[in-house]
Amino acid sequence: MKSVSSKIFVLLALIAIAFSYFYFGLDEYLTFDYLKSQQENFQQYYKENTSLTIATYFIIYVVVTAMSLPGAAIMTLAGGAIFGVVTGTIIVSFASSLGATLAFLAARFFLRDYVQNKFGDKIKTLNQGIEKEGAFYLFTLRLIPAFPFFMINLVMGLTPIKTLTFYLVSQVGMLAGTIVYVNAGTQISQLESLSGILSFDIIASFAVLGLFPLAAKKVANFLKSRKHLKNYKKPAKFDYNVVAIGAGAGGLVTSYIAAAVKAKVALIEKHKMGGDCLNFGCVPSKAIIKSAKVVNTMKRASEFGIKKSDIDFDFRDVMERVARVKKKIEPHDSVERYTKLGVDCYQGDAKILSPYEVEVNGQVLTTRNIVIATGAAPFVPPIKGIEQIDYLTSDTLWDIREQPQKLVILGGGPIGAELTQAFARLGTQVTQVERADRIMGKEDPEVSEHITKKLQKDGVQVLTSHNAKEFVVEGDKKYLVCEFDGSDVRIEFDKVLIAVGRKARIEGYGLEDLKIPLTQQNTIEVNEFLQTNYPNIFACGDIVGPYQFTHTAAHQAWFAAVNALFGNFKKFKVDYSVIPWCTYTDPEVARVGLNELEAKEKGIDYEVSTYGLDDLDRAITEEEDHGFLKVLTVPGKDKILGVTIVGHHSGDYIAEYVTAMKYGLGLNKILGTIHIYPTLAEANKYVAGEWKRAHAPEKILNWVKKYHNWMRG
Repeated sequence: MKSVSSKIFVLLALIAIAFSYFYFGLDEYLTFDYLKSQQENFQQYYKENTSLTIATYFIIYVVVTAMSLPGAAIMTLAGGAIFGVVTGTIIVSFASSLGATLAFLAARFFLRDYVQNKFGDKIKTLNQGIEKEGAFYLFTLRLIPAFPFFMINLVMGLTPIKTLTFYLVSQVGMLAGTIVYVNAGTQISQLESLSGILSFDIIASFAVLGLFPLAAKKVANFLKSRKHLKNYKKPAKFDYNVVAIGAGAGGLVTSYIAAAVKAKVALIEKHKMGGDCLNFGCVPSKAIIKSAKVVNTMKRASEFGIKKSDIDFDFRDVMERVARVKKKIEPHDSVERYTKLGVDCYQGDAKILSPYEVEVNGQVLTTRNIVIATGAAPFVPPIKGIEQIDYLTSDTLWDIREQPQKLVILGGGPIGAELTQAFARLGTQVTQVERADRIMGKEDPEVSEHITKKLQKDGVQVLTSHNAKEFVVEGDKKYLVCEFDGSDVRIEFDKVLIAVGRKARIEGYGLEDLKIPLTQQNTIEVNEFLQTNYPNIFACGDIVGPYQFTHTAAHQAWFAAVNALFGNFKKFKVDYSVIPWCTYTDPEVARVGLNELEAKEKGIDYEVSTYGLDDLDRAITEEEDHGFLKVLTVPGKDKILGVTIVGHHSGDYIAEYVTAMKYGLGLNKILGTIHIYPTLAEANKYVAGEWKRAHAPEKILNWVKKYHNWMRG
């Protein structure tokens, strides 16, 4: 409230100043003719009252510039006419920079929050560019008089550029134009009009001067990217247009696209086609989750009106089914399929010898472009005593056939949560250990709480705030020692699964020899086009991040492939604006965009609309009437900032929100869309209805109520 009052007060003050300026005809004194007629009087007054003249002129100049009033050009001429070139340039330079900064701050005070909240997602790239190189672009604009300086002041105020940076760059950038105008002011008696100051030749010269930094930057970037290539001999002919390293989602999609546009492409995989998703991640985990869910459903038979259901299964059969599912999907990612598509598939270790050469099985392939898509591997923390135990990871888990009796799962993220529940439902005594104060820490607290209670209901012992210290083997017994609240806690197990995250596969491919830089997260550093420091070496997927999802790797692969093949004509910046994902616990946790946790961290204002699935007819018929939808919107608007769904098959029906956010559709559009009854997707419409009720126009409805009363007589 205080902020609004301050804005109103300042706005009224500015309106009063502007009104006075025009009402009292002050603009008549800031004309070329008036200045020319009064030049001698001004000069005489300056000689007699030097300090007062400078101070008065300085203040008036600052006010005119800060208010973006017409007359700044005349004021600059007056500076030259009264003070001369040197003194005039100094005074005008500081006055114009100070006035511009005040205008900049006014725009920031009144409009920046509104613009950023309303259009933040659309100008995210602009904000990032300004944060990174705002000073450079501002300097370029200041050198070109064709861009109105008052407009630059106002627009820059809406961006994240720092105030001090704006002032200093403006001081330097406006100097050349200031000198031209001040110098023209010393010759004002010989000028007939303002148009005589800046001829076409002078404006063109300034434009070239202003464009020079941009051109220089382009050339510098080109030379910088090419300097890494100059040390390597470029082949006269190439075997391939693209060589993709890694046959996971990133490499497969890269190869598919390249082959589809008739490029010559090679795909190298050292292990198994399909990568982690098919062999160790998405596919086998969802298969075991389904088997575990069937067992759990049979245990719940009485909830469905069935008095008795005998459950008889062998863990070995469950794991054999997992293997069978993988086998059934393998043809989708097989060598045979991709060979038919036109891809040359190689099985072996790839080594990048140069930006143009990749070695595999002793054979050197020459290529115009390389796409690195080597994925990630499970991260194994250096816990004391870990070398004494035969631990499992998501890579090795699928080889076991004997069911663990006491399983410790280290990690409370999505992988840990999914497998914890699956093994518990299959009858294993599972203890989940998480060092943070809650599992699934990237989700909102109520999401973590809901899943925690569900895991505990399935028999899982969830231990949060437990920091794994040491593995201990005593005879035929094994223990994990954790620190909790200052004391040691011993947890007995026969198997332990490490699920604390994944690390990018960056070793063994020649990255070190080529000095390809890495980020602080130990992923390959790429630009917005997915290029490394070599313009023809691209990277995508888990090796890059920031999202370690199969669908994100495939998404990035499109950009990597297209930029590699057609980047000489047009390059596309990778788009991360709408990235959905799902954790396949029961209930599933699906999300797209912001949740409350992230919105608060980023200081983004939002409203929340929620809908409980215990009210949804289809969820009730399925005995899955638990969970909720939560939609974040711009305050007072139906624009969707993010969605979290905790519910049965939420990973499927969140797709409606993904589409809505991608194409700028709000909750009103979802509310106006027919949804089949009874379906889980109806929940999307109902939560939109909750938003609508919260934003009902009460005053209008009161008048409508009076109208209806009147119609009844």
